[in-house]
Parts: sequence; C-alpha cells; structure tokens
Amino acid sequence: MKADELVAVTAQHVEKLFAGEGSGHDWWHIRRVWQNALKIGTLEKADLTLVQLGALLHDIADWKFHAGDEEAGPRAATEWLQAQQAPEDLIEQVCQIIREVSFKGAGVDTTPSTLEAKVVQDADRLDAIGAIGIGRAFAYGGYKGREMYSPDHVPLLHASFEEYKKNQGPTLNHFYEKLFLLKDRLNTPAGQQLAQERHAYMQQFVQQFLTEWHGEEQPPAAFHL
Repeated sequence: MKADELVAVTAQHVEKLFAGEGSGHDWWHIRRVWQNALKIGTLEKADLTLVQLGALLHDIADWKFHAGDEEAGPRAATEWLQAQQAPEDLIEQVCQIIREVSFKGAGVDTTPSTLEAKVVQDADRLDAIGAIGIGRAFAYGGYKGREMYSPDHVPLLHASFEEYKKNQGPTLNHFYEKLFLLKDRLNTPAGQQLAQERHAYMQQFVQQFLTEWHGEEQPPAAFHL
C-alpha cells in the first residue's frame, strides 16, 4: 500500500472509531491535530507520512481511557498498521511518536526525540489551548464528573507522571497545571507562533471566569494570573 493510501484508510478508520465521542477527544480533535501537524510538518520539512500517521493515531487508545496504560496506544496502532501490512520500521516510528506526544505533569520533561514527534506534539498541544482548548477542557471535566472550579482546591504542579495521572482536581485547575504551561513547551517555531494568540485568549477567559465567580472579592493567590 502506498503511503498516501495508508494515510487515507487510517483517517477513515479513526473517524469511524471516534465519531460522536463526547470527552473532547473525538474525531474532530484528531482531524484538527492532523491538519495542524501537516501544516507545521511542511514548514519544518518533516517526514509527512510519519507526521500524518502519528497525528491520526496519537489518541487511538489514550492512557486516560485505558486505566493509565501508557502502552495501550502503541499496541492499538501496531495492530492497525500491521493489518495494513505497513513496514515494521514505519510502525516503530509511529509508535514512538504516540509514546512521546502526551503531557505528563508540570515537572516532567516530555521533549520528543524526533522532529516528527515534535511536530505532532505541537499540533496536539495547540488543540489544547485557545477557544477550542477551553471547550475541550470543560467537556472532559464534565465527562469525568469534576467540578468546574473550587476555591478550596488549589492547582498542583505535579512532579511525576504518576502524580499527574491521579489528579482529580476541578477543571479550572487544569489551566494552571497544564494549559498555561504549553505555550513555552512547544518545539517548533511554527507551533510557537500559532500558540501566542491562543494563550492570550485563554488568559482572558480565566480572568473573566474568576471575576464573574468572585465578584469584588479576590480569588485565592494560587489563581492569580
């Protein structure tokens, strides 16, 4: 199977799997990551076959929905790509992208090892910030039954992936624990440029949220921007 055909059938497969998903990790999220990864990868002169397959399969079995199993995604991607008779070296490289894409806590270095993984990670993180990132954060919080916000539960900057996986804090905390950190953790010049406006929009949203919540009172210091 030619590379462009493999990308096309993979896109069709993933769309069927994730159509209508309600946590913010749906097909449209994956499609946006795919398209942004293609844009960034073209500018960065990355291998676009790897970039596209990595983007399309990056959430095929996300650890968040598989009991924290970090290898669920690589396993599912391997099964799919082997069924399409993809070369083993390509499968290994795509799985490496999947392993390296996730945020794992404020204190954890998740810098990818290849240009292609950097591109996919940037595209995924861009979809976690800005207006769509805000919507996705609250969709996931609702899916997990979390409070929107609680002044009594301050944000935590997790020192390890295990701490991060156990986090059950309110959705607004997620902005401080992850989303506000992403702008300075993007890998490519193209990704960094795209992040600026989205980051500023998120800051404005959170400031307005806290103003409406607290009125004339001040939120706890941990929530100051």
